[in-house]
Amino acid sequence: MKFSTEELIEGIQSGNKRLIAKAITLVESKKAEHRVQAEDLLKRIMPFTGNSIRVGVTGVPGAGKSTFIESFGRLAIAQGKKVAVLAIDPSSSINKGSILGDKTRMEELAKEENAFIRPSPSSGFLGGVANTTFETMMICEAAGYDYILIETVGVGQSEVLVSDITDVFLFLKIIGGGDELQGIKRGIMEMVDIVFINKVDQDNLQKAKNTRQELKRALDFIPPKEKGWKIPVLLGSALHNEGLQEIYDKISEFIDLKKKTGRFDEIRTQQAEKRFEYWVQEYILSLMKKSNAVEEAYQWHKKNASEMVSNPSTEAKLFVEKFLSGENRN
Repeated sequence: MKFSTEELIEGIQSGNKRLIAKAITLVESKKAEHRVQAEDLLKRIMPFTGNSIRVGVTGVPGAGKSTFIESFGRLAIAQGKKVAVLAIDPSSSINKGSILGDKTRMEELAKEENAFIRPSPSSGFLGGVANTTFETMMICEAAGYDYILIETVGVGQSEVLVSDITDVFLFLKIIGGGDELQGIKRGIMEMVDIVFINKVDQDNLQKAKNTRQELKRALDFIPPKEKGWKIPVLLGSALHNEGLQEIYDKISEFIDLKKKTGRFDEIRTQQAEKRFEYWVQEYILSLMKKSNAVEEAYQWHKKNASEMVSNPSTEAKLFVEKFLSGENRN
């Protein structure tokens, strides 16, 4: 059944999870008619957005991101908050399929009335997020969710892109063998706001404390992202609800600091500008593909690049200049 924009907006504002999910599906759709309605929907809900705390949760596979989000979400709900989880699942690069298993991994959180969990495929989009995650956040904010937790794919250095759409960037670390700092990319650490060493118990407590000291020393060599904020490195266990209240308090402290300095609104403005730039590129590519002549020119320059007739960057420049000059556009 197709829902009107009015029905979707009413459903979003009343907290109807089914209609919230339908609205997100609409925004994720690539069909032309869906895009028109999605743009209208997003424009009309904008006055009701911007009141949530957006938290990106990243970490290597096995760091316990889903367990952390479930436990943290339930803690926030117990304190009177509404929590939306946007869980990004890696899509197959072959058939674009995605497992989308986060709802089954967060069974207890899914039962909560004030929780909404939405798994979305990354669809090959880099950076550990889906290409419409920002727009999906707008829908959740309009629905009145206080915390929006984004569980990212955990793909490595390109993971830093999640910081472009969140207020707080939380990095989950676990104790492993060998060098505890190995594999932690500087690019990620420069974007981190809070570090949580997860899965700590009595057996590995001392090792966790040593890792914390190593991380703190490493962070001392990285210029602070926010003036007046020293990145906390916290210990705990999401599975046993240990250390989560401290995380909750640190997130509130960090948001308060950013609001007092004016950085909160400044960064949100920058993030919106980046989304504008992203969609400009998307719509230009979409416009190009509508023209047979432009598609032919694209394939011709692509062939020259692939066969190394000339430098790929040169061929790309020639193609874009040809398109912008109006050649082969009809």
